[in-house]
Amino acid sequence: MASRRDQIRMSDEEIRAFLAEQQVMTVGTIGPKGRPHLTALWYVPDGLGMTGWTYAKSQKAKNLERDPRATIHVECGVQYHELRGVMMECDVTLDRDAKEYGLALFERYAGTLDESVTAMVEQQAPKRVGLRFTPTRIASWDHSKLGGAY
Repeated sequence: MASRRDQIRMSDEEIRAFLAEQQVMTVGTIGPKGRPHLTALWYVPDGLGMTGWTYAKSQKAKNLERDPRATIHVECGVQYHELRGVMMECDVTLDRDAKEYGLALFERYAGTLDESVTAMVEQQAPKRVGLRFTPTRIASWDHSKLGGAY
């Protein structure tokens, strides 16, 4: 008999579809005093990984410069039988040329990029860093697979 863990695990294809439909992830980095630092971040799915951007002077960017590891979390649902989510331990690459990251984000969240959005991203990019999250471990859950049983 399959374990509950095996029953609720998502396939890679299900994870990709789930990440494509969600919009905000929680990023956990290690702060300067060794405690977890959690922040919300828009992202663009990239296979099983993700990309995003943040201000270069932000705490999460400083934490990732010091220790380029993060745990990310994306979840939806309220009631137990609705809960679906993905947790990934990731290696993170910071890219000082952040324009393409910003354009990808705004294309995902705003739709078609017009000249004003492109100009805004180009103006913001020098203040930002691109973030590439490459998973080293993935845990996923889809409680709807249990058919209402707990």
